[in-house]
Amino acid sequence: MIFLPESEIVRRDLDRDLVGKRIKSVDVSVAKVVKRSGNRTTFTDSLIGVKITALERLGTHLVFSLDSEDRLVLALSPTTSVRRNANKDKVEDDTVLTIGFTQTGQLRLIDPKNTLEVFLVPADQPLVDTVPEIDEMGMDPLARPMAWTDFGRKILRLDGRLKTILCDDTVIVGLGDIYSDEILFEASLRYDRTGSSLNTQEVRRFFRSVVSVLNDAVKYRGTTIDAAPFVDPAGNAGNFQDHLQVFGKHGELSPRSRQPLVRSKFAGRWTYYCDQSQV
Repeated sequence: MIFLPESEIVRRDLDRDLVGKRIKSVDVSVAKVVKRSGNRTTFTDSLIGVKITALERLGTHLVFSLDSEDRLVLALSPTTSVRRNANKDKVEDDTVLTIGFTQTGQLRLIDPKNTLEVFLVPADQPLVDTVPEIDEMGMDPLARPMAWTDFGRKILRLDGRLKTILCDDTVIVGLGDIYSDEILFEASLRYDRTGSSLNTQEVRRFFRSVVSVLNDAVKYRGTTIDAAPFVDPAGNAGNFQDHLQVFGKHGELSPRSRQPLVRSKFAGRWTYYCDQSQV
């Protein structure tokens, strides 16, 4: 699955691999994923012969600048897999879009739930007008972290539970259950505390944990577990699952308290934590 760390890994890999490449072919297998650009023909015709000149990431959106001055946006979803393949490689099931290049193979997008969106933003349209969700994105700790004091002021105004806050894209973009549980354990905070209940020391610890956990996830090339089978564009699994402290580990001893880790249902999903050390 793709969340913020995995999106950053994909961006770095594709930035090295695709910038400067010219698009030779486009095959849209599922029309739904390009509907924001009209139809398959309109989308395909706008890309053939165009060169990629730059790549940036806005949350979990990858934005390619093109020499046509249009921008190609990949609005990645948690179920998306982004792959680089040779032309001869077998096409995997659930491949929804394939972009071929005049050299170095293809970019394939795989999404079993078809929740990925791919679309073009015309050169004469501001990106934020066409992609309004970008303007609503919260802090990106990997690209544009705010000062911990600004972060604290924002968190202290929120009465929601900490896990809800972490999974809210308008507060911090691109997190899910795995990273929110790991951040809260690192910060020694319970998932059901409210943002407004934190003291200054806890806010600072919370902020440090957000930044450190996400940077470690990028360092170890993302998280690959059965429920979230992330692979990078080359098809390699991540390694951060080997460094998880609490997620999926109920019944095992807490690295901090040496008491069994527990899990509770929260918002319809399991939350993993140490009942002794998280307060």
